[in-house]
Amino acid sequence: MPGIIQRIYKGEGLNGVEAIISKLEQQRDAIERALSALRQVDSTPTKAVPTKKRGRPPGRKGRMSAEGRARIAEATRKRWADKRAADAAATGEKREAAE
Repeated sequence: MPGIIQRIYKGEGLNGVEAIISKLEQQRDAIERALSALRQVDSTPTKAVPTKKRGRPPGRKGRMSAEGRARIAEATRKRWADKRAADAAATGEKREAAE
């Protein structure tokens, strides 16, 4: 802190010290006002603000029929079969190109 004090009030002698004291007192007063305001905020009860809940609204359940599950399972099997076939074809082409 002496470096800061010397830079601000360089060459002012006793007046410089008084100015520093005055500035520190102003800062102390500002801190006390801020602390007082925070204490008042902390002591007052606040009304809880409801937060938005995630997920589906109450009363609704996501139920899927057995037929719907079967359709999805069949589509998934078909998608993976197509992917495996495409991968096998690509692997075959790579082997032929390497030979």
